[in-house]
Amino acid sequence: MSDVEMTRIPAGSVLRGDQRGEDRRVITVEAFDIGVYPVTEEQMAEILGITAQNPRRPAVQVSWLRAVRFCNALSEWEGRDPVYAYDGEVVEWDTEADGFRLPTEAEWEYACRAGCEAPRYGELRTIAASEASGKYFGPVGMYEPNKWGLLDMLGLVFEWCADVYARYQPLSQVDPLRGLEGDETPETVERVLRGGCYQGPDHFARASARASQPANVISLRIGFRVVLARYDSPGP
Repeated sequence: MSDVEMTRIPAGSVLRGDQRGEDRRVITVEAFDIGVYPVTEEQMAEILGITAQNPRRPAVQVSWLRAVRFCNALSEWEGRDPVYAYDGEVVEWDTEADGFRLPTEAEWEYACRAGCEAPRYGELRTIAASEASGKYFGPVGMYEPNKWGLLDMLGLVFEWCADVYARYQPLSQVDPLRGLEGDETPETVERVLRGGCYQGPDHFARASARASQPANVISLRIGFRVVLARYDSPGP
């Protein structure tokens, strides 16, 4: 079995939307398990059979596409059904599979807040590797957790989410399963990033802040963590 430490998040809801009060709404989230910290180099090395240079640092230079392939490999490692299928034209999400996947935006924000309505679950310099704490890119778990025991939700590395980046819709969350549009491909469609990073700017290190990059981008500032559905609940 892998050593990806998970914690259970209860079902609940999160108030999401424009911080100025426009288009704010409640999003309901089913129960799920989430990684206590971002996937590390050591974990990537164990599952994918590669070398870890800095075992306890978060795995970076991982595109969205490689992150979902890791999710599939981890699922197979633990005897679960892989969630993702890639046929060269579209990345499909099997909502019946019981394996690992990336969190949706709603799950990520709900887990990050842990019941806190403030932009951050603590003082930034004490909870995150960030500009405020000296721009140090170190191991996971060096800063204070949120109330649900999750580490590095803010700062350290941006984290990929499942969702295709789009404006929030008036009545529903962004759907990661939406069809590709225009010149988009699975490689170039923009996927959501959350949480900010160790280099800043620190205004991204907030529970509600959103960013995005094409799915094939790799960066020293981007990592990910995994989610496992608690029940046979449907995808978003």
